[in-house]
Amino acid sequence: MGKLTLFALRAVIAVLLAGSVFGQTVMVALLGADLDESPLADRSIPILVITVLGIVAAQAVLVCVWRLAAMVRRGTVFSPDAFRYVHVVIGAFTAAAVLVFALGVVLAPGEAVAPGIVLLLGGVSLAVFGVALVVLVLRMLLAQAVARDVEASRMRAELEEVI
Repeated sequence: MGKLTLFALRAVIAVLLAGSVFGQTVMVALLGADLDESPLADRSIPILVITVLGIVAAQAVLVCVWRLAAMVRRGTVFSPDAFRYVHVVIGAFTAAAVLVFALGVVLAPGEAVAPGIVLLLGGVSLAVFGVALVVLVLRMLLAQAVARDVEASRMRAELEEVI
């Protein structure tokens, strides 16, 4: 990865993190005020909790991608240390999928939300879970790369002993 690409990635992550903090503080409060005056007022607490937890899941992914980008810059991404960040990303996407599904369940009863919106949330939940599965496949590729790197290091050491 080039320096410009890493800089651009970090700039995007920084803007997204700042926006997520704004969303957690200002937008969730405004959403709560709007929900108090809507037909969903009786379900406002679960909706707000799901929203905040969803933002936390997104923040966890952003922080882990930042750390993985730092490992790429140092050339240490193919090491066992990278797995903890990848595991957090997989867990955060899985949690986000469950949260989107839970939001659909919370919004489903009654006439306040159209059934198509609830169905759409189910589809989004499935898509987010699909992203978690893609990251799981990428984790398996990382495991293979780490194993090959370890094997190459071992073979280099043996070769140096022979020479």
